[in-house]
Amino acid sequence: MFNIPNLFTAANLLSGCIAIILAFAGRIDLAPFAIFAGALFDFCDGFIARKMNLQGEMGKQLDSLADMITFGLAPGMIMFFILLSVGSDPVESKSLNIWVENILNGDSSNYYPFVALVIPFFSLFRLAKFNLDTRQTESFIGLPTPANTLFFMAYPLVTMYSDVNISEVTGFSAFMFHPISISIVIVVMSLLLVSEIPLFSLKFKSFGVKGNEIRYSFLLISLIFIIIFKAWALALIVFLYLVLSILENYVLKTKEHEI
Repeated sequence: MFNIPNLFTAANLLSGCIAIILAFAGRIDLAPFAIFAGALFDFCDGFIARKMNLQGEMGKQLDSLADMITFGLAPGMIMFFILLSVGSDPVESKSLNIWVENILNGDSSNYYPFVALVIPFFSLFRLAKFNLDTRQTESFIGLPTPANTLFFMAYPLVTMYSDVNISEVTGFSAFMFHPISISIVIVVMSLLLVSEIPLFSLKFKSFGVKGNEIRYSFLLISLIFIIIFKAWALALIVFLYLVLSILENYVLKTKEHEI
């Protein structure tokens, strides 16, 4: 039970817990880094399990439980506080207690934060589906929860490290930080979790270019996005992942028809 891969899985779960604690403490500037640590632990547990030949049902179940916290509940809580900030007056946005009291007193002017709960809701079904779906051994069907979480981590990073004041944003950021826009994005991205869209995996069987064209293209363009767009690159990288997967599926289907 307490082997090395499972301990890394537990570290993933604890990272998610820390991200939630930081979000409730108002430190959404630090919460994404706890998520990133969880993602690293999530990668390591599977890698180590394969190298040590310790793959089993216990590890599979623990991995999903940890992912539910780090890539389901934690991003939901972070986006909850983002929506609390953009959908309320400055005084209310600084106090969860004030917001709760207003809701309990019948104030329906700011229900937007509740939309963030859509993320853990669909993540639950995504993870259960992944465990049972035998089609997802080499690739993915639907958006993986870590990719979905990566997308939403762009919001706190932009607010904290790109000189964006939520109450004074303009242009593209003003559109992206409008509570209605955020709510729509949350619903769309969450539905992608349980969609039937085939998506390629980043696991390399070999490091040659042949057979990995789509993966190397993805990594190269992602690097360019990071250099140009900074924090917003996280969201764009996930969008790129979806676009390249759809293009790859189209090319494969075209080749099958030609044959």
